[in-house]
Amino acid sequence: MKLGPALLFCPADRPDRFAKALERSDGVILDLEDAVAPSARDAARAALRDTPLDPTRVIVRVNAPGTADFEADLAAVRDAGYGTVMVAKADARMPVLDGLRVVALCETAAGVLDARDLARRPEVIALMWGAEDLVASLGGTASRDAAGRYRDVVRHARSAVLLAAAAEGIAAIDAVHLAIDDLDGLRAEAEDAVASGFTATACIHPSHVAVIRDAYRPSPEEVARARRILDAAATQGGVFRLDGRMVDAPVLRHAEAVLRRA
Repeated sequence: MKLGPALLFCPADRPDRFAKALERSDGVILDLEDAVAPSARDAARAALRDTPLDPTRVIVRVNAPGTADFEADLAAVRDAGYGTVMVAKADARMPVLDGLRVVALCETAAGVLDARDLARRPEVIALMWGAEDLVASLGGTASRDAAGRYRDVVRHARSAVLLAAAAEGIAAIDAVHLAIDDLDGLRAEAEDAVASGFTATACIHPSHVAVIRDAYRPSPEEVARARRILDAAATQGGVFRLDGRMVDAPVLRHAEAVLRRA
């Protein structure tokens, strides 16, 4: 399936929102975990089975391995005909999930440290990270400082998951921005995500989709420059100068990335 750029979470116990969430985003994450109260999870699994969507644009977040809901969630996913799951609180103890594509959500200390091992598993197509559960697993109380910036350990986890995904050639998904009305903060984080190499950004509100898409979409000036670089490389060869800047192999790869996003 194509991941991103804007992946919208939707509670799995709200089937009335399923189609709208998919219509408004590049892909929907139907959430059987944190967005659903434990008492409502049986109904959420039933809604998953009874409210079909395009399976090529759906990820189902299932509860963590070892929990009482994990196997029931997987059975509902298979019954509903979906092929991609996001495994909450994934780490190296995650069982093999034959026949499913897996987005491993590295949101605990163990999960972040195991990110490279998870990325090497054949069923894992992407890694995602999460700040709030990570800080909880550390015994902390806040992922951000008083100025709203991620704490150092959280930034380290974000980088570690991105590096692990890139090292194994799979997608990396950036975490949600929890402040729903802070579109400027969301925009800054999404712009940093795409510049750093993330494939997609997850979000929790439909208003975030357009902001994320705009951040991932190269500007006309960026596209024009990328094309000029690659056109020049076709005739120059090796290292050369363009517009006062050196162009070498990494810069060519940057230009290719811009055109892929365009």
